[in-house]
Amino acid sequence: MLKDTHAFAVKGTTVNRPANMSRATNTSRATSVNRASLGLLLSVLMLGGLNVSAQAQDSPTQSAQTQDTQVQGAQTTSSSDQQAAAQVLDLLNQYSSDADWDKYFALYRKDGIFIGTDASERWGMAEFEHYSRPTKGWRYDLTERHLIQHGDVILFDELLNSPAYGVSRGTGTLIKTDGNWKIAQYHLSFPIPNEIAKQITIEIKAANKQ
Repeated sequence: MLKDTHAFAVKGTTVNRPANMSRATNTSRATSVNRASLGLLLSVLMLGGLNVSAQAQDSPTQSAQTQDTQVQGAQTTSSSDQQAAAQVLDLLNQYSSDADWDKYFALYRKDGIFIGTDASERWGMAEFEHYSRPTKGWRYDLTERHLIQHGDVILFDELLNSPAYGVSRGTGTLIKTDGNWKIAQYHLSFPIPNEIAKQITIEIKAANKQ
């Protein structure tokens, strides 16, 4: 910042000045006044700049609060979507247990994919229906589930308990389709404990060679 300009007068001193020197003195005083005015003007401008800067610093805080509100709203919507998606997966297990195939396949998209436990089982809906409809169904009870939403897409993984196979895992994707959550892909697998993984994979290799 510019320092203020001060004029000092020496008391008790009389000096005779020529006329031209008096004019010079007046000019000097005028210059001092102008400099003081300029300094004051600059100070006002600088203070005004500080106020503007302070207001500018307040703006991001206000925007962040608005953004937080929007995020909270999105989380509410997300929670509602996830509840609807979870209900679809619950119904999937219920309908497969009841062998209610019309309702079961209505939960899938028409271009949906089912990946079974065998390496050869990657089926479109027509193939999967051809496999499923002659059966009496299968039962998988939910143990644990996780959902992750990305807009109109939800990724899920769940641990299940099967009376026939024990601990099982389902993973896949749901896509919001015409306002409803539909299964785009479902993958059923049997998790292998690390302690017996090599033993099991050796048996799998041997089975594939046959």
